[in-house]
Amino acid sequence: MVETRIVPAAGGAGVRLRRGDRLRVIDPQGGQSGDLVAYSLDGRERLSNGRTFDYAGKIHLSTGDVLWSDRSSPMLTIVADDVGRHDFLYGACTVEMYHREYGVVGYHPNCADNLDAALRELGVEPGPHQTAFNLFMIADVVEGGRLLIRPPTCRAGDAIVFRAERDRAAAISSCPASGCNGGAPPRPLAFEVLPAEAPAA
Repeated sequence: MVETRIVPAAGGAGVRLRRGDRLRVIDPQGGQSGDLVAYSLDGRERLSNGRTFDYAGKIHLSTGDVLWSDRSSPMLTIVADDVGRHDFLYGACTVEMYHREYGVVGYHPNCADNLDAALRELGVEPGPHQTAFNLFMIADVVEGGRLLIRPPTCRAGDAIVFRAERDRAAAISSCPASGCNGGAPPRPLAFEVLPAEAPAA
């Protein structure tokens, strides 16, 4: 039986993937965005939006597209996608972002810290922040090259499935930023790992 693990609202979780494992990330309630990063197990190779854009030739990624590393190795392949729109442009939210953009004083939960903590629990030192793959988040490029964040279109139970192309460490954050969630407070995400040898559901 496949175990379903919860990513707490505004929190994070990490998981180790073997080559061929499928990582299924689920939005249980609908309308919730999240961040995903992936590293080699030694931490030396990291998911790269720049290399992915180079090789995919596009910024909107969905079923059949490969997410590449900063050393030009395939990291994850999207093998199923109920939603079809995700973002790979925006950096993970940070404490500094909440101070600057929202006028928050003091600490605020954020994806960068969530991802870093989850990776460290897996024994991977994250180093400088990379650009996360922003699950279910919609950021349109509009007139003048500006970015416009729109509410996620994911409904309750929608999911995206990745296949690990090497042994990897992955971390997921349920984004605390209401602006990325259609103005709603953060809600949980969930994920499952289906081993390579297991039959597809």
